[in-house]
Amino acid sequence: MGHVQSVNIAVLRTGEWTGRMGSTGIDKRPVPGPVRFTGSGVHGDAVVDRKHHGAWYQAAYAFDVEDLRFWSAELGRELVPGNAGENLSLVGCDASTALVGERWRIGGAVLRVTAPRDPCRVFAGFWEVKGLVKRFAAVGRPGAYLAVEQPGEITAGDPVDVLSRPEHAVTVADVLALNLGDRDRREHVVAAAADLPEKLRAKLGLAELTGPEGIR
Repeated sequence: MGHVQSVNIAVLRTGEWTGRMGSTGIDKRPVPGPVRFTGSGVHGDAVVDRKHHGAWYQAAYAFDVEDLRFWSAELGRELVPGNAGENLSLVGCDASTALVGERWRIGGAVLRVTAPRDPCRVFAGFWEVKGLVKRFAAVGRPGAYLAVEQPGEITAGDPVDVLSRPEHAVTVADVLALNLGDRDRREHVVAAAADLPEKLRAKLGLAELTGPEGIR
């Protein structure tokens, strides 16, 4: 499907733009050599705001290098791998159109696509762009959060192999659109309810679909 351009972990940042927590791990930088991915996250990474980040279904975050180039052109500045707060900078993968529940093998790890990234004010502060939350959301290219089904090491250059895809056609971009108020997407997204984390189903108004078919 594509490959890993870089594996990135956090450099803790502080400042007024980091909000109520006073620090953030959104600034991620490429690291050499293999990095271990586990169900609890990426080895060496840092998650400060555990209320909104770091859940089992947010063990890692993937974003496309092609989308970094898009935003570089939009903002008139160079964005490099890790600048979207992603652990995996991918080439040729189109993570935003990945299906919820899709499974990838990268290096020694098996990862499952779980949810879109929901842009926040800390992200806007990191990029120093007013109105970025609305602009980022409107583009509809959120990247993908990933759960780790099989822990393992991932290295820059590793191919991204799709192991399986669900029968529905619901992408992480579809889920983001519903989360932002596009109620016309609801019936479409319902088809992926069994592959969505329970917390996200409740947020999307799909809490009634949390029966035994749900993953958690």
